[in-house]
Amino acid sequence: PASFLVMAILIQLTRTQAACWFIHRKQLFSSFRRHALIRRSMASDTTRFDFLVIGGGSGGLAGARRASELGATTAVIESHKLGGTCVNVGCVPKKVMWNAAVHAEYLHDHNDYGFDVGNVRFSWETLKAKRDTYVSHLNRIYRSNLDKAKIQTIQGHARFTNDPEPTVEVNGRKYTAPHILIATGGQPSVLSETEVPGASLGITSDGFFELETLPKRSVIVGAGYIAVEMADKQLIYKSPSTVICSLTNCTKELQNSGIDLWKNTQVKSVCKTDRGLEVTLVTKDPEKKNDEEKIRTIQEVDCLLWAIGRQPNTSGLNIDERGHIIVDEFQNTSRAGIYAVGDVCGKALLTPVAIAAGRKLAHRLFEGKKDSKLDYSTIPTVVFSHPPIGTVGLTEEEAIKSRGKENVKIYKTSFTPMYHAITSRKSQCIMKLVCVGKEEKVVGLHMQGLGCDEMLQGFAVAIKMGATKADFDKTIAIHPTSSEEFVTMR
Repeated sequence: PASFLVMAILIQLTRTQAACWFIHRKQLFSSFRRHALIRRSMASDTTRFDFLVIGGGSGGLAGARRASELGATTAVIESHKLGGTCVNVGCVPKKVMWNAAVHAEYLHDHNDYGFDVGNVRFSWETLKAKRDTYVSHLNRIYRSNLDKAKIQTIQGHARFTNDPEPTVEVNGRKYTAPHILIATGGQPSVLSETEVPGASLGITSDGFFELETLPKRSVIVGAGYIAVEMADKQLIYKSPSTVICSLTNCTKELQNSGIDLWKNTQVKSVCKTDRGLEVTLVTKDPEKKNDEEKIRTIQEVDCLLWAIGRQPNTSGLNIDERGHIIVDEFQNTSRAGIYAVGDVCGKALLTPVAIAAGRKLAHRLFEGKKDSKLDYSTIPTVVFSHPPIGTVGLTEEEAIKSRGKENVKIYKTSFTPMYHAITSRKSQCIMKLVCVGKEEKVVGLHMQGLGCDEMLQGFAVAIKMGATKADFDKTIAIHPTSSEEFVTMR
């Protein structure tokens, strides 16, 4: 009877000793108890949060912490180390290596500035140990920040289930939330053995940070950020580097720095010998109409680094999209309640972009700011080469395409920075302003040279605010600096 079921519940909840009911209704009570336990077990299999974040990298952590600050119960699922690519195998360790390379650069100039430094020895092992210690320190800080914010950390790989509401499974347990954020980032692209025989003998940028010793001879395949940055660093550490790229748009400074640059070239095969790797290359001149190819081989290579791009970490998520996750301007995916930010979206693959997008999303979901979204235009970025390259806004070609050549005016200059006035080693600084319309609004700023990485941030603020060439001209120059050139161009 229904009354018996109600009484049974009361008996169980209050833990009273109702012996008569237990004796006379033992079989029915036992049956009810089993069903109650099953229901309770099923409920406990799925843990519910307000906000569930898949990926403990820059974008995921930023979104999670901001959501927690706004009162949402939050959890972060991470299969590796907290901090994602940026902290573990990206921006942070890369910048440490770049800083070390700056020291190597300046060593060339010490005599010109009156310093006798004698015989200087570089220890890759010391640098690696200190770098790895710093990265581990950051991992602990991220963990501490999550604990302080009362954000649960779930270790493991997430996989979307077929449940009616958005749900993921991690290590056999289910987790659900009305809002789930995918922030799983990306990973280096690799070539298969079918595409290039012996390709597996090479490493990616992830593997570069695991190297225990400085490579004596490296071959770097690619012409993007990672390829240029890796080549520069190894060259300055006095480790000869060859860059293999299929394109021709490589900078003059890269060629002048002493890097052996092979353009219009692809790797044909890789094999291992007693003296290291042997990399066979094929070069084809695009200006020649015939199909003539030139085959060359680089021998005694002890580090072949593939820097051919990155791909999204979506494997195992059971999502329908192919490749990058498509989102709208508010980071919404095609399924309600599921969002994505950062490199997994394939747009503006930069740490600060992922952080900003994650925070904007949290404000929209948990603070009622319906229009909270990231403005993806005019994003500043730097290639940490030697010297660094800084860029923000439209290129000259992009401006002409969108506004028409007659409405675009270019200001540019090139010079030798004052630092190199008394050094035998020289490095040029080049600068360009892209302006549009009668008011000459600055829509693009591009530069390469000593200190450009630190110059760019302030100029990016001005451009984001809509500064014109006249605004630049009215700004008093700081002398003597390289940055003053931007406010004195004619």
